[in-house]
Amino acid sequence: MKTVIYPNLLKNDAWSCTQEVCGILKKLGAEISMDAAYREKFPELDYVKYGSFRELAADADFAVAIGGDGTILKCASAMRGADTKLLGINTGRLGFMASVEKDSLSILENLFNGKYKVSERMLLAAEYEDENGLTIRRAMNDVVVAGRYSKIMEFDVYVGENLIGNYLADGAVFSTPTGSTAYALSAGGPIIEPELECLEMNLICPHSLFVRPMIFNSDSVITLVHHSRDDVQVCFSVDGNDPVVLKKDSRLVIRKSSCKIRLVDMTGITFYDSLNKKLMRSLKGS
Repeated sequence: MKTVIYPNLLKNDAWSCTQEVCGILKKLGAEISMDAAYREKFPELDYVKYGSFRELAADADFAVAIGGDGTILKCASAMRGADTKLLGINTGRLGFMASVEKDSLSILENLFNGKYKVSERMLLAAEYEDENGLTIRRAMNDVVVAGRYSKIMEFDVYVGENLIGNYLADGAVFSTPTGSTAYALSAGGPIIEPELECLEMNLICPHSLFVRPMIFNSDSVITLVHHSRDDVQVCFSVDGNDPVVLKKDSRLVIRKSSCKIRLVDMTGITFYDSLNKKLMRSLKGS
């Protein structure tokens, strides 16, 4: 079995967790690889193969992201459409998408005996024109459009050829069901079962008393056109990555991607269990 490790060494305990994960996987007989950028970080792991993460992920059976939810998102983005199964190990705070906690790594043996489930998650494709022509970026969680420095932006949103609204707001969040428990939730959106296929739109601080979140069929093609004042710089970000500037009157097209991410569930804990234990914990005083 081939595994590629994607650690976020900025997270507490991620370095020691990565060493422990590699040791367990080696004892279980796995081939282990990492991006070449980590070679000097783990000189004692002389059995690890190093190379380009994207190429290693395309050839692996499992990609193992070690960190928090952001690390899982970055790993999914770096895999670029590979059919490799993705396992998250949480060393961060929430770890809503992670299936394994850092103190229960012995469960990794279930990768070898097939005692796990795979949850297929839809992605969004954000399409825009830049100096290189049509560019597409994929999101597992969300595509966020916002005016910089909290300046209000003005924009139209279309579904297909139909205008659904002209809005004044700080921005908009377009999310997958997986992303419904992230920024979209904080923006006042509903929680959606992650294996459903639909698109969610939430406005960020709309200048209106009547705007509410909207859910669209997964086959919908959503287009945002901003026509804000010239002194308002509008950008969009995919899964929290570096923002891309949207020129005035340019079009950002958001649709369901043809690619999916296959998340590994090692524990059998359902989405509702995670919801209860993690997102609801502040209400329970834990």
